[in-house]
Amino acid sequence: MEGVKTYTLKNSKGASVVLSNLGAAIVAINVPDREGKIADIALGYEKAESYIGDGPCLGKCPGRFANRIAAGRFTLEGKEYELPINNGPNHLHGGPDGFQNKIWESREVDGAVEFMYFSEDGEAGYPGNLKVVAHYEWSEDNELKLTFTAETDKTTVVNLTNHAYFNLDGEGSGTIEDHILRLNASEFLPTDENLIPLGESAPVAGTPMDFVNPKALGKDLRADYPAIKYGKGYDNCFLIDGYVPGQLQEAAELYSEKTGRVLNIFTTQPAVQVYTGNWLGGCLAGKNGHTYNDYYGVAIECQHYPDSPNQPEYPTTVLRPGEVYSEAIIFAFSVK
Repeated sequence: MEGVKTYTLKNSKGASVVLSNLGAAIVAINVPDREGKIADIALGYEKAESYIGDGPCLGKCPGRFANRIAAGRFTLEGKEYELPINNGPNHLHGGPDGFQNKIWESREVDGAVEFMYFSEDGEAGYPGNLKVVAHYEWSEDNELKLTFTAETDKTTVVNLTNHAYFNLDGEGSGTIEDHILRLNASEFLPTDENLIPLGESAPVAGTPMDFVNPKALGKDLRADYPAIKYGKGYDNCFLIDGYVPGQLQEAAELYSEKTGRVLNIFTTQPAVQVYTGNWLGGCLAGKNGHTYNDYYGVAIECQHYPDSPNQPEYPTTVLRPGEVYSEAIIFAFSVK
């Protein structure tokens, strides 16, 4: 596909990541299992054009605001802004023409890869010319570090994440229901049936939302519980315990007993959206001739809370001129 470039970052142990300037995407993550066998554990498509406008947003960086904004409206400094509706009654991931569907400028810098996107004032209804940089580094220890920075010339809202889907048995190898997840999150955000937060957080203890003690993703995946029924599985925002702005905290640990692969995720962001790929079935052809079905991958998206522009008590997503938005996510792969 014209204009699409990929970059491979490889360490001396042979583990690698493949990145693309289409949506500043993670296209592949090739890491060893406990036997030393390397496999690609990130879901992706066979063809580059399949990444344009795809529902699952596989591996890409959505924006200007990841996750949902209720009714596609918010008020900022006394002015109401209207955004395109693309998820039931709501605005999701910056709308149908969000950052995930743009070709970013790209360059290699000192063994890292950097993607830059310039979002013009009024694009998708958002105020301000916004310059966003996504910077990826890959270490000898199989750690993928993603750093976002952004600056604006007018007060705006920003919420950035990466939407990679992981299957630690290898992409296309089946369901992630037996993957063990632990979250550093003792509270979550209850939502309405359209997955918009109702306001205050609630404790996970005693509910199917409890991952403080590790458990299989499939254990409560079909529980008769509102938060799960609304999304046909997990599609929920968990609040990271001990959040301090700008400080790295552990968000999650994902483990496959089958392969021994472990993914630890650290972030400066206040929350993590866990999405168990509830609507992957019917998506376009996957890599390596694979077909993906529901629950074939899990997205663990470090971000600010959904609908933050309409919920002033949430950690702010407002960015003003002269300020620098700066957030980091680390995906650390190991075995046990």
